[in-house]
Amino acid sequence: MAEEKIRVLIVDDIPETRENLRKLLYFESDIEVVAAASSGEEGIAFAKEYQPDIVLMDINMPGIDGITASEAIVQEVPTAQIIMMSVQSEADYLRRSMLAGARDFLTKPFTGDELVTTIRRVYEMGKSRRAILPPAQPAMTIPTATVAAPPPPQGKLIAVFSPKGGVGCTTIAVNLAIGLIQDPDDRVALVDANLQFGDVAVMLNLQATHSIADLAPQIEEMDYDMLETVLTPHSSGLRALLAPPRPEMADLVLPEHMKRILTTLKERYDYVVVDTGSALSDMTLVVLDAADRIVLPATPDIAALKDARIFFEVTEVLDYPPEKTMLVLNKQDRRSGISASDIEESIKHPVAAQIPPDERIALAAVNRGVPFILSDRNRPISQSILALAGQIIQDLEAVAESEKPQPVVERTPGRPTERKGLGRFFR
Repeated sequence: MAEEKIRVLIVDDIPETRENLRKLLYFESDIEVVAAASSGEEGIAFAKEYQPDIVLMDINMPGIDGITASEAIVQEVPTAQIIMMSVQSEADYLRRSMLAGARDFLTKPFTGDELVTTIRRVYEMGKSRRAILPPAQPAMTIPTATVAAPPPPQGKLIAVFSPKGGVGCTTIAVNLAIGLIQDPDDRVALVDANLQFGDVAVMLNLQATHSIADLAPQIEEMDYDMLETVLTPHSSGLRALLAPPRPEMADLVLPEHMKRILTTLKERYDYVVVDTGSALSDMTLVVLDAADRIVLPATPDIAALKDARIFFEVTEVLDYPPEKTMLVLNKQDRRSGISASDIEESIKHPVAAQIPPDERIALAAVNRGVPFILSDRNRPISQSILALAGQIIQDLEAVAESEKPQPVVERTPGRPTERKGLGRFFR
């Protein structure tokens, strides 16, 4: 049986670089250069034509640059893994490459060993994705007479994320999920997407026999009934999808799995709250992309506020509208010396809510496994969470109302027809 070869596409506008890369890979028996493109435009076309396993992409090219080309290739050829190449290794380049879908980053000049090792490592990382994704199919022409049925009502997804650990994300996520249950008929799900070290089970004192990892082997056959058997009920009325019991099991859950799970949950639940990890990984980006609102907790200290400001820069790159992210000041105390107005002026984003410090109540809630919104509902810390939940509900209901189709105004002689279409906030 012939040895499986790693199919590589080179994209670089400098002919000498393309040739040198070919030479470095020529004697590797398990690697085959299937094509070399001289521009981003050509790279996209070649990726669709040759379906490579690995794309070596130069970040700086005239016309369509490597970032834009990578974004297109990830969409058109999801099985292709991008390795970005650049003479510069600044953090901004690394962040932009990651957001574009790159799996690794090589700083020029690099050795042949570095190149080959990186290709093989990224190829192995992508094996699970290739096994799940179906082979590319040719585009089909849809008859113009076909009219798609309107989509069923969808629940709303709220992601709780902070690039800074220790600012209270899980505490806010758990209490917020319970706060969103305004009526006994409200259906709320809580997902622990901090897959390696999630604490939702501890916060809710749940002794679960199932976790999100149980869905991975059967993700292709997963439906709502199967998902419901893995959700763990809580006395508050919410249902929790818990993180795996051991860190190594996190690798079983892929971003594609998470996307399908969240889509299925939104079909049956009014609100889905997702507690994420602090790393801006592929898994986290899947959650943030799907979110109707991102709750961004920050504490009134320079380190947390610096990370929050950087995250808002990332949201601009991701084309998230400003209103999608709600900045929440946790443990806000006048004694910190930093006021909400100071933070708004520095970050250039409004503070949506302020949660007062109450270390005694918060710590007792964690140790007992009883969220403070249940045990101490009248405390200021609980009331601030309830107010945040109410604000989220009001905002999302207003968005849903604005997106309803409006009636067409009848045309009258001498006056133009007025038509109100659907408002769209999210990409």
